[in-house]
Amino acid sequence: MDPKSISQQDQLVTKSKALGVELSNTQAEQLLSYLSSLLKWNKAFNLTAITNPEQALHLHLLDSIAVSPAIQSYDSLLDVGTGGGLPGIPLAILNPQKEFSLLDTNSKKTRFLKQVSYELGLKNVTVINKRVQDFSHQSGYACILSRAFASLQDMVQWTEHLLAEEGHWLAMKGQYPQQELDELSSDIALVDSKQVTVPDVDAERYFIYLTKH
Repeated sequence: MDPKSISQQDQLVTKSKALGVELSNTQAEQLLSYLSSLLKWNKAFNLTAITNPEQALHLHLLDSIAVSPAIQSYDSLLDVGTGGGLPGIPLAILNPQKEFSLLDTNSKKTRFLKQVSYELGLKNVTVINKRVQDFSHQSGYACILSRAFASLQDMVQWTEHLLAEEGHWLAMKGQYPQQELDELSSDIALVDSKQVTVPDVDAERYFIYLTKH
């Protein structure tokens, strides 16, 4: 491994620790391998607007790693509108005991996700190339995740049929979505909200937990 990769790995491990996540060497290597594949495939598949590796480490990897402590009580998770696999792939690397379904309508993106999951040996990832409204799941998911996917009301409306009984939605938002919360239908309740600080990311981050009455 070249010195640049080593320093990147050290940086990832140190900053993940600040988020309350202890990375093994294998996990750090898998995360950086995923990031490298994301940026490489991006040239042909338009997976992300962030092409600078340093920025991608913070805005993609660390931003996704920050979610890991928030999902520890869920065993099955759906990452809806996953795009290039964020936050689903990093979370699957960190939580091999949990089952992750990654859904996106873009076939190029899901092709990439299948390939990178295979390359990384992620047995806990299922990739789905469908509109969320056309997808069904027998038992439902304990948690439905979204990152820059849609408004809270649209997310809830489009995925309600996929949520397990007593399950939660977890939306990652760049700023506190008060207006979106106000627009939610009366049968949807705010369970919790948390502000999260991602190391070296000068932007607000909020996790919004919702459930159905």
